[in-house]
Amino acid sequence: MQSGYDVIVVGAGSMGMSAGYYLARRGLKTLMIDAFDPPHEQGSHHGDTRLIRHAYSGDALYSAWALRADVLWQELEALTGEQLLLRCGVLHLSVAEEAALVEKAQRAQQHHIPYEVIQAEAISRRWPGICASDTMSGLYEPTAGVLFSEACIRAYRQLALEAGALLLPYTKVEHIQAGKARAQGVTVTTSNGRFHADQIVIATGAWYQMLEPFVKLPIQPVRKVIGWFEVDNYLYGSDYFPGFTMRTASGEYYSVPDINGAGLKMGRHDGGTPWQANAPLAPFGEHSQDERDIRQLLETYMPRAAGRLLKGTVCKYERTPDEHFIIDRHPAYEQVWLAGGFSGHGFKFASVVGETLADLVEQGHTDWKLDQFQLARFQEHEQNDYVDNVQL
Repeated sequence: MQSGYDVIVVGAGSMGMSAGYYLARRGLKTLMIDAFDPPHEQGSHHGDTRLIRHAYSGDALYSAWALRADVLWQELEALTGEQLLLRCGVLHLSVAEEAALVEKAQRAQQHHIPYEVIQAEAISRRWPGICASDTMSGLYEPTAGVLFSEACIRAYRQLALEAGALLLPYTKVEHIQAGKARAQGVTVTTSNGRFHADQIVIATGAWYQMLEPFVKLPIQPVRKVIGWFEVDNYLYGSDYFPGFTMRTASGEYYSVPDINGAGLKMGRHDGGTPWQANAPLAPFGEHSQDERDIRQLLETYMPRAAGRLLKGTVCKYERTPDEHFIIDRHPAYEQVWLAGGFSGHGFKFASVVGETLADLVEQGHTDWKLDQFQLARFQEHEQNDYVDNVQL
């Protein structure tokens, strides 16, 4: 096995596998390393599905990126011949007047994204499975939908390998050393050998803590629960019912419609229990509130979906304090690229993040304006906090 590469990607999950493909497609000699065998259940990409939407509040980059990501997902479908995206629509709901809905409508207009603003009575008439309160309002994106997340990872893996990338699964990174000068590159020692590259992309998701003190990011892994509920397919099936996000007084929720009898998928965006990398992850049901935390939304606004729990699982979010991503150079090493803090709303962007990371590695820059993703926004991260290597 060769030891010299143009780039090593540590963490071959959502962002890392995508980056590995786009790097290899451009002819860069690429090695991807993962502690498990992607797709797997140890990261943030399992659970079958993720919503993809385009109208974002906040920075305009999100909507522009979501549209580019959509184009790249379609390209991935064409290259593999596999359905990866289901356009069932996404409905954004709020139980009160919300500035974010107004801003999403503005972004939709700005980027020519099809949308409808819908009030309470029309919501319940159009989707009888929702019991809309009088103050509820919504914004519906008919061209949004659902990504099959694990299938997306498999597709990128297949194409990355076909393009010449090498993947080392079940390989633990034991030591990373970066030269002070960019030309010195990076050496990675693993349980399966030692490898050198000109540059490195680190995209280890909820496992970033394992790389301290070489890199210390303000990312908090969080245990999250998801449930699938038995429902009437004619009310909540993907042919009739959209994915949705909902902001209520008690929290923020999301759902994926019943697809082929799998059940209505329900999760909560806010909250969760902090988790430490390498610590045991409590299975679904170990905490008494696990099912209750997601069932309460159904009982209040979708009582006909609050039936039997078909299955429950846990996943990991990886949150930054402001819930924006981190995509930046290492503060001390120009040849080290960092990508993290994506959980909660990041998977839909995996395609464009991978493409962007390939731009950064290949060119040293990208046409996208990524200022809000830079580490400089976190003042506690000074260059002298970092060391030349990490021993795990």
